[in-house]
Amino acid sequence: MNTLNSWLDIAADSDFSIYNLPFGVFSVRGGKPGLGVAIGEYVIDLYGLAALGVFDDLLPDREVLNQPYLNDFMALGKGVTAELRLRLQAWLCDTHSELYRHQELLFEQKEVSMHLPVKVGDYTDFYSSIEHATNVGKMFRDPENALLPNWRHLPVAYHGRASSIVVSGTPVRRPWGQVLPKGASQPVFQPSARLDFELEMAFVIGKNSQLGKPIPIGQAGDYLFGLVLFNDWSARDIQKWEYVPLGPFLGKNFASSISPWVVPMEALAPFRVTGPQQQPPVLPYLQYEGEQNYDIALEVGLRPEGGEETVISRTNFRYMYWNMVQQLAHHTVNGCNVRVGDLMASGTISGPDPHSYGSLLELAWAGSRPLQLAGGESRSFLQDGDTLSLRGHAQKNGMRVGFGEVSGKILPAMEG
Repeated sequence: MNTLNSWLDIAADSDFSIYNLPFGVFSVRGGKPGLGVAIGEYVIDLYGLAALGVFDDLLPDREVLNQPYLNDFMALGKGVTAELRLRLQAWLCDTHSELYRHQELLFEQKEVSMHLPVKVGDYTDFYSSIEHATNVGKMFRDPENALLPNWRHLPVAYHGRASSIVVSGTPVRRPWGQVLPKGASQPVFQPSARLDFELEMAFVIGKNSQLGKPIPIGQAGDYLFGLVLFNDWSARDIQKWEYVPLGPFLGKNFASSISPWVVPMEALAPFRVTGPQQQPPVLPYLQYEGEQNYDIALEVGLRPEGGEETVISRTNFRYMYWNMVQQLAHHTVNGCNVRVGDLMASGTISGPDPHSYGSLLELAWAGSRPLQLAGGESRSFLQDGDTLSLRGHAQKNGMRVGFGEVSGKILPAMEG
C-alpha cells in the first residue's frame, strides 16, 4: 500500500479519508445541485474545479458535472470516473496543485445540502443473507426446513419501487394497509403496527447492458460503479398478509432510504474477502473467481424522540451468501438489461449471532423478545418519533473507507 498524506487536515476516524473520495450531489444555500466529492469534513465542488480547465482533456463536456444526478457522469465509464478520482487524490497530496490554490472550492459538509445521488430507473432487492433467510424461515415456516428449496441455488429477489427511494434525512411516514389481526378471518385497514428497518447495502449500475444479452459473471464487475448504505423500510404486518403468492408489495414500497455518498468500487478493492462456501455447488453461470465479498463493518442505531441512541446491531457485509457479481449475473441471465443508475440492494444483512441481525423482526424475534434501549424504553418494532441510522466503514492497514450514514425519522400515519 502506498501511504498518502494530504495537505488537508483529515481526522483519523473520518469515513471520508484520502483513500475513499466518494461521489455525491450537493447544493449550497439553496443553489443549483451539482456533483461533489467528500474528503474529511469537506465537499469538493467538481464543477467549480472543472471551470479551471483541469479536466478538459478528460471530459467531453464539463457540464456533466453540473447535473442534479451522477448518472451522466457514471455513463462516461470507469476510464473517466476512476481517472478523475485518482487526479483528485494526487492533488490533495500536492501543495502545488490547482485544488490547493483554490481552496474556496472546498465547502464544509455541515453547510451543504445533500441530494439523492442517482436518478434510479429500476430497483431490485435481493434476499442474499443465509442467516436472515434462515431466521425468517424459522419464525414463519418449518424451523427444521427454514430455507425454501431454491434458496441455495439462486439469488432470490423482487423488483421494488424506484419512485419512493429517498436520500438520508428524509422522514418516513408510517404506512396504512390491510392487516390480518391474530385469530381473525378477515383483514382490517389500519396503520402498520409492525414497522421495521432492514440493514442493507446497494450497488449502483454504471454501465448499460444490451437487452437480450446476459452479463457473464466474469464481466459483472465492469457494471458496478459503487456502493451505498440502504434501508429497506418494511411494514411486517402488511407484508405478512399480502406476500402470498407474489411477494412484497405495499409492505415495502412506501419508502427506502439511501446514503448520499456513492463509494466507488475502486476505493473498496483493498477490502475484498472470501465469501461463505456455497453448497451445493452453483450452476456454471453463477461460478465466479477471486474474492467477491467485502469486509465492511456495519451498525444500526435507534434513537427515540428526545432520547439517546442505542446501537442495536453490529454486523458485516462479508457474511453475504450471494455476492454482487452473482446477483447481477443472475439478474441478467434471461436477457434482462440494466441501465446506468439502476439500484440493486443486497437484502437484509444478518450475521451469525443475535447481536448481528439486520432487522427488528430478528433482533426482537417477531416481538417475543423486546430490545432494551439505553433510556429504559423497549422496542419490538419502530414507534413514531424514532430515528433509525445505519452506518458502515471498511478499515485495514491504516486505510479507512466509510459511507457516512443513512438515517430517517418515523412520522405518524396520515389521518385516515
